[in-house]
Amino acid sequence: MPRGDKSAYTDKQKRKAAHIEEGYEKRGLSKDEAERRAWATVNKESGGGNKSGSGRGVRDTKVSSRKGGKTGGRAAARRPAAKRSAAAKKAAATRKRRARKRRAA
Repeated sequence: MPRGDKSAYTDKQKRKAAHIEEGYEKRGLSKDEAERRAWATVNKESGGGNKSGSGRGVRDTKVSSRKGGKTGGRAAARRPAAKRSAAAKKAAATRKRRARKRRAA
């Protein structure tokens, strides 16, 4: 099976990945990056493709979904707007700096 082959995933896992990917694209990520992150999330929650063999009956964890919900909702809402804005500016500067560094390398 070649890398990136999704035939070992259940239909539910494929639907989940598509839904997560949609959310990432809405937040402004490129199609490729959104797809990569979506499948990484599905793999983290379910341990990879479930169709074949021994691990078939293992339940999914909701660790990534819970983290996203907590971080994006309650915790952020409690912080003052000025602090959230400062954090966003700092993150943007870091991304810009790292992008420049990658281009130079």
